[in-house]
Amino acid sequence: MNTSINETRVILIGGSSHVGKSTLGRSFAAQLDWSYRSTDKLARHPGRPWVGANGKAIPEHVAEHYRTRSIEALFLDVLSHYEKNVLPQVESIVHSHAFDLSTECLILEGSALWPEFVANLVCKNAVKAIWLTASDQLLGNRIKRESNFSNVGEDEKHLIQKFLDRTLFYNKRMRETVERLGFICIDVESVSMAEANLCL
Repeated sequence: MNTSINETRVILIGGSSHVGKSTLGRSFAAQLDWSYRSTDKLARHPGRPWVGANGKAIPEHVAEHYRTRSIEALFLDVLSHYEKNVLPQVESIVHSHAFDLSTECLILEGSALWPEFVANLVCKNAVKAIWLTASDQLLGNRIKRESNFSNVGEDEKHLIQKFLDRTLFYNKRMRETVERLGFICIDVESVSMAEANLCL
């Protein structure tokens, strides 16, 4: 890890669904002996439109959410959710860990860490941030594998494809926004975990 990490108390890791944020976040936390949190636990939003390990059916409100909205509308809806319901909690968490020396240092990751929303939280020393990106193919492969895409019916495939298309739209817009703001964006397919450490 970069020597300047000694002054850092919070690392934010953003990126689209299935890009590897939690894997990198847990790795960083283990290396540094820091606390780890995900923004996924901070507020509810219509979840992934496929049957998970619990085997429960896709809730109708989740199916309806993906079935009735365009890809851009899905993207704008989730951003609105992040800004209204998650960002205030993120701001409180970051300020607490960054400036109260009695708290643990923290790795905070999640798709809710949209670059423009957290730009004012990132400072040279106490809070650092990186965003992860990947190719459409990698994201598609991961989402289709986790959702069991090849073994579900056409209706389920349609919902999963909408989630995937929203993810790819998010990833593209996120990369553009990170570049415009001058933040660090790491391609998970071309940079190793060790190299990601050096970026900070």
